[in-house]
Formats: sequence, structure tokens, C-alpha cells
Amino acid sequence: MLQRIFPHPLLSLTLTLVWLGLVNKVTAGNLVLGVALGIVVPVMTAPYWPNRPRIRRPLRVAEYMLVVLWDIVVANVQVAMIILFKRNSDIHSKWVAVPLELTSPEAITVLAGTITMTPGTVSAMLSADGGAILVHCLHTDDPEGVRDEIKARYERRLKEIFE
Repeated sequence: MLQRIFPHPLLSLTLTLVWLGLVNKVTAGNLVLGVALGIVVPVMTAPYWPNRPRIRRPLRVAEYMLVVLWDIVVANVQVAMIILFKRNSDIHSKWVAVPLELTSPEAITVLAGTITMTPGTVSAMLSADGGAILVHCLHTDDPEGVRDEIKARYERRLKEIFE
């Protein structure tokens, strides 16, 4: 019975908290509406989630988030330096194909999102077989180094989390 009402309990809680954060005022009415959204949205979308992603090592999620947040801060500074101090002729944009060891669609989606959230890189395309992701770099002289860094910093951790 609880599984039918709360097919995705973490999503229900998250939606409720996000709603309360958006309205910026905790009242009984806002709480009831947040809980209602937290119940209705997961129930309505449950058929589209036939296989829930399994997180093998939940504590690694926190580590991954800290690494990504740090990389976003560092990349913001690097991109600002490129924009402010490099001439257009000195900027070397490159396309980098990153072969994937990940097989979980959720892990690949998180990797693509992480690459895109990090300033200076954008994930552009996933190969048809899911074996590689195409990444555009704002500036690099070492495409292989970018590929290796993505695999070492992100893919390895996502593999530990999801697979």
C-alpha cells in the first residue's frame, strides 16, 4: 500500500522541500500543497520509471557532489581567465570523444549533466550504442588529457555509485 502512495519516497520528499523553498514561506497550506505535489507527481510518473536506478554506494554520492562542486568553482575561474585574458586566436576549442565504461542510463545521464554543468565543457552527443560521449571543450591543448580527466574524476566515481 505504501509503495503505491510513495513509489519514489525520496522524490516525494524532495518535491515537498523544493515547493516550500519556492514559496519561501512555511504555512499549513503550503505544506499541504507541497505534500500533495510530492505524492501526485511521483504516482503520475511511476509508469515511466520501470527500473529504478540502484545506488550501490550511497556515501560516494556525497563525495561525487563535492568533487563536482569544486570542479565547477575551479572551471568558472579558468573560463573567466580565458575570456578576459586570451585572444580569440589563442583559444583552442576541441571536440573530444570520451569512451564510456558506464552502462547504466542513469549514470551516463549524470555524467553528461556533470560535463555540461562544468563551465568550459559541454556534452554534445551520445553514440548510438552508448559507448562514447562527445564533449566540446572551450579551450584545451591536450584533448587526451581532458578525456582522461573526465574518466578519472567523474566516470570512475559514477561507476562505483551505480554499477
